[in-house]
Amino acid sequence: MTPTPVILDVDTGVDDALALLLAVRSLDLDVRAVTCVAGNADVDQVVRNTLVVLDAAGASDVPVARGADRPLLEPPRHARQVHGADGMADLGLPESHRRPRDESAVELLRATISRSAAPVTLVPLAPLTNIALLLRTHPEVADHIERIVFMGGSATIGNATAAAEFNIWHDPEAAAIVLGSGVPLTMYGLDVFYDVTVEEATATTLAASDEPGAQLAGRLLSHQVRRLGGAPGTIGDAGAVAVVIEPELLTTARHPVRVELSGTWTRGQTVVDRRLVAGEGDGARGLPTADIDVALAVDGDRARRLFLDVVAPGIVA
Repeated sequence: MTPTPVILDVDTGVDDALALLLAVRSLDLDVRAVTCVAGNADVDQVVRNTLVVLDAAGASDVPVARGADRPLLEPPRHARQVHGADGMADLGLPESHRRPRDESAVELLRATISRSAAPVTLVPLAPLTNIALLLRTHPEVADHIERIVFMGGSATIGNATAAAEFNIWHDPEAAAIVLGSGVPLTMYGLDVFYDVTVEEATATTLAASDEPGAQLAGRLLSHQVRRLGGAPGTIGDAGAVAVVIEPELLTTARHPVRVELSGTWTRGQTVVDRRLVAGEGDGARGLPTADIDVALAVDGDRARRLFLDVVAPGIVA
């Protein structure tokens, strides 16, 4: 089968790095570009991290562009407590000799989508700032986007706050723009995010490999294991890439979803409406809603096997 053309939009921390390794090594995906945005780390660090990961994966030909350095309305916020000061578990990785493209992330997105003979699938694994800017400044590209499969949101609880998941919380206005764009959407949120894991022994085996991409994956997963006190490390954002490769890994349900923009304790929450009948208060404030495919379950064992087989073939039995 013809590989699916994809563009990844990342704020490369530990699990974005795992997602990049999976995407560029999969024969089922054709990674046309990677765009960077502030999130887990500042955008310049994200660019550096992204280039390092692509080099390790043997994918130095994939174009990379720098995007938004802050959310649409708010100052940037980081996640160093999860990803380390450099966003990459403070592994002390050497800098890439490569530089990003001179064009902005939005321009690289527009050009790549526009010149593709087949519609492109966007896989944002970060705050949705770049994607919102693209759809606002170049709305014509929406017709050439097959689907947006984004890591973000939740139908239950949050992680940045009790209500909101980090990527949506970081830039709720951008998320609201993307969800209201009319482009087909799949939300790979916290309901499935933690369900694809790798055991400590497997991470250690990968980290001992001489193959650069597998070794990097193992070192990053070992960081996850340490951070979780010895519990299996999650592949996180890489799960969203896995379900683009094999959609049958995912169980979804179609629901209306709104992004909360003003709540004191709920700003950034994705309000997933599972009701059978709308209520009296719906539409009273004229807020847009979007019917999107919400991920509710993932086959964690199959997704883990897919990740290991693609990223480190033959290394782990």
